[in-house]
Order: sequence, then structure tokens, then C-alpha cells
Amino acid sequence: MSVKTFIIQKAAAYVARYIHTWKQTALVDQDKIMLDLIAKAQNTSFGKDHHFKNIKNYNDFKKNIPVRDYEELRPYIDQIVKGKENILWPGKPKYFAKTSGTTSGVKYIPITKDSMPNHIATARNAMLNYFHQKDSASVFNGKMIFLSGSPELEEKGGVPTGRLSGIVNHEIPSWVRTNQLPSLATNVIEDWEHKLEKIVDETLKQDMRLISGIPPWVQMYYERILERTGKKTIKEVFPNYSLFMYGGVNFEPYRAKLEELVGGRIDSIETFPASEGFIAFQDDKDDSGLLLNTRSGIFFEFIPVENIGDKNPERLSLGQVELNKDYALIINNNAGLWGYNIGDCIRFVSLNPYKLLVSGRVKHYISAFGEHVIGKEVEEAILSVANAQNISLTEFTVAPQVNPPDGSTPYHEWFVEFDTLPADMQQFSLEVDGAMCQQNIYYDDLIKGNILQPLKIRILKKDSFREYMKSLGKLGGQNKVPRLSNDRKIADELSPFIAK
Repeated sequence: MSVKTFIIQKAAAYVARYIHTWKQTALVDQDKIMLDLIAKAQNTSFGKDHHFKNIKNYNDFKKNIPVRDYEELRPYIDQIVKGKENILWPGKPKYFAKTSGTTSGVKYIPITKDSMPNHIATARNAMLNYFHQKDSASVFNGKMIFLSGSPELEEKGGVPTGRLSGIVNHEIPSWVRTNQLPSLATNVIEDWEHKLEKIVDETLKQDMRLISGIPPWVQMYYERILERTGKKTIKEVFPNYSLFMYGGVNFEPYRAKLEELVGGRIDSIETFPASEGFIAFQDDKDDSGLLLNTRSGIFFEFIPVENIGDKNPERLSLGQVELNKDYALIINNNAGLWGYNIGDCIRFVSLNPYKLLVSGRVKHYISAFGEHVIGKEVEEAILSVANAQNISLTEFTVAPQVNPPDGSTPYHEWFVEFDTLPADMQQFSLEVDGAMCQQNIYYDDLIKGNILQPLKIRILKKDSFREYMKSLGKLGGQNKVPRLSNDRKIADELSPFIAK
């Protein structure tokens, strides 16, 4: 065992004990964080506007701080972008994380000196906790790769600005950096396909042991490696590859294909990072629930997803949540985000400790007829049928067809790229529709009432989703295909890819 590996294993044991401690103190920690945030920001512009000096408890908090999305918080952020200080948080941000918004265009999410440890330390803790469970840090005897956005930064109001994954590259600790690939020269390449070729060049003959990234883009990396080597599986190329870290999307739709490419199942760690904060991570490799990050500078609130559109929706603190109910996630943090709706829906699967699953995006749903179908429901419906029939999917998305061209009853239209096609597509479609009826009682009522006809699946040609994402300039990095939408924009753009 190397000295480095020995030290990392000792650190892993410490981190595991630390995580075990704060699992037991989540509610106390959350109350403390709420009051600490208020105390530190009371003299900011936002703190003065919202009477922070009068906030003594959670009821005061809710009365003085409304729930906002980016557009509603934007007047404050615009002041920071112009170079002003002490607006949302004392001083100026350390970075702006630049993200894309559907209505806001480019969004600039502040990351401060105080909030940066939430992003870096949480990723570190997730990894070290895994090493403790395995009683091994052998990953550090080889190389690791993080498929991310470019680390090149611009400036906005004197604040370095870029994609979160690129920003994180500037903060990676030295004990990780010595094992990290790709090189900076490769990582700054903007064109994904060109960048992928260079990544393959740099990693092909390395002892790769950890690979991290969004599943669909990791799949492209695997496929290119196998094309270049002529090998059948990734394990033939990288025999010591043992850990896959991912986040941003549900892994299950990609699992079968990725495991086929790898040559079997390997350990994985799911994380829930966002530009606004590192929300949760998988603390047990044998439990799919993600441990909520309750001691890391974020005070969490939750709104039942069915109430998110209300003028004054019911807001709950952590101690008020229930199991197996979908909530819109609201955060307040030490980067100066207050009552901020990050757009994700979560569902608690454990309250001791607090563990969750990501169930979808608040704005990614179908409710053309009041059904309010969410991402997790469509994923679980199609995967349950595909797995039972040993069918492999590449990607899919769903949209409502409110006015069918033939004048028939409306339906949900599924655009699916298959890796292996069902033997009987009509039967496959009927079974997926049946699974959807089990997932969503409102959808079931609409089908039984003949308000909707059973769903229709459109088979897409190979690489359709990649070509679609490429046309948007969103190939690679942290970009994701929405699972569903309440309009026809994506559906219309995918229609030319339907196989004849």
C-alpha cells in the first residue's frame, strides 16, 4: 500500500464517522443553518429589504422571504453582475456558475467563498465514504477521469464565470489532481466530438480506475474506446476500472447498455449536484437513496409538487416532510440564494436518515389534461416493461399530442431510440401504457374515460438524440435530454428522426 493510499484510507474512516454523526442531527443542524444564514446576511441589500433582523424562527422566515425562481431573484443578481457588493451575501461571489434557462436565457448563479466547500467537500465526502465501505482506496493507484465542461472562465462584474463542472476543475485538491485526466489542454476544447477524440487519445493506454460523468456522454466515451481498440468490453481495455460516479440524470434507463459496454456491473455512486448547491449523494453503495446534505450551508424547504403553482404555496421544513410524496425543492444557502426554487422534484424514501430520490423537474411534466405526469413515472413505466422483455433503450422523451392530425382522440406520444427493438411493438406499447396507468391514477382515469387513447411510441433512428443535441449545440458536458415536456417543441424537432 502506498503512503498516499494509506493516508486516504485514514481520511475515509474519519469522513465516514462524520457522516454518521450528522445523519443523527439533521433537524438540529437545519435550524442552526437557517439562523446562521440570516445572521450573516442581515446587512446585505436583500437582508435589509426582507427584514432579516426580525426573523427569529421558521414562521418568521416564511413570512419575510418569498419563494422565487431565477427571474424573480434576477434584479438582485443583475446588481452583482454589474459589480456591486453585499447584495445577496456579504462581499462579492467567488464565481458565477453559468447555466441555461428556458425563459431567462443565460443564468448566473453565485458561488461564494463560503459556499464553495459545499460543492468540493461534498464530492470528496461521497468518494471517501465509498472508499471506507470498500476498505480500499486502490482507485488512487491508477487514473480517474471526470467528463466535464470546459474550465475556461470569463468575467462578469469582476467575477470569474463558467459552467459549474468547469469551475470545479479549478478547485480540485492536489491529492486528486495528480491522478486526474484529461489534461487542461484537452478539457478546454469546446467541440464535444473533437474533445472526445482527445480524451480517448489520453486515456486509451492508462490504468483507468474511476470514470465520472453524465451517463449518455460516458456511453459515447465507452463506444469510442471500443471502436478504437476493437475490444468487446471496457473491462478488457481497463481491467482495473472499478467505480463509476454519475449525477444529473436517472441511471436506470442507461444501465443495461452501459453494463453491456463495460462487460458487467461495477460499483457506482450517484450524486445530486447542481449549480445552486450539492444537494445529496449516495452514502451506501447498496442503497439507491441519496443522503440529504443537511450540514453544508444549505437550509432546505419543500413544497408539495401539486401546490408549486399556487400564489402562496405551503412550505415545509425538513421535519414536516412525508415518505413517498413528491416535493419541489427550495434552497436557501450561503451563496445568497433565498427561497430559491431550483426546479427539481424529489421524493423521500427514508426519514431516518433523510434519503431521497430525484423524481423529475418541476417544469418537465405533462398535464395537458390534468394528469400531471412526472419524469420518474415515465421512466419507471417504460423500464419495468423493457427489463421484463430484455429490451435495451438508448434514450426517450414524451410529449402530449392534443390535436392528432387524423382527428382522433388525444394521446401521449413517446419518442424512443431503442438499442434492441421489441419483438412485438404493439404489445410493448400496450404494456407500457398499462404500466403508466399503475404509475399515475389521473392518467389511468383519462384512459378509462376515453379522454386519452393509449400512448403511441415513435421509433427513432440510431443516434437521433445525439444529432438532436448536436443541433442545439448541447452535445456532451452536463447537458441532458428532458424526459418529458408539456408542449410539442421537442417532439416536432424529433419528428424528422422517426424511422420509417
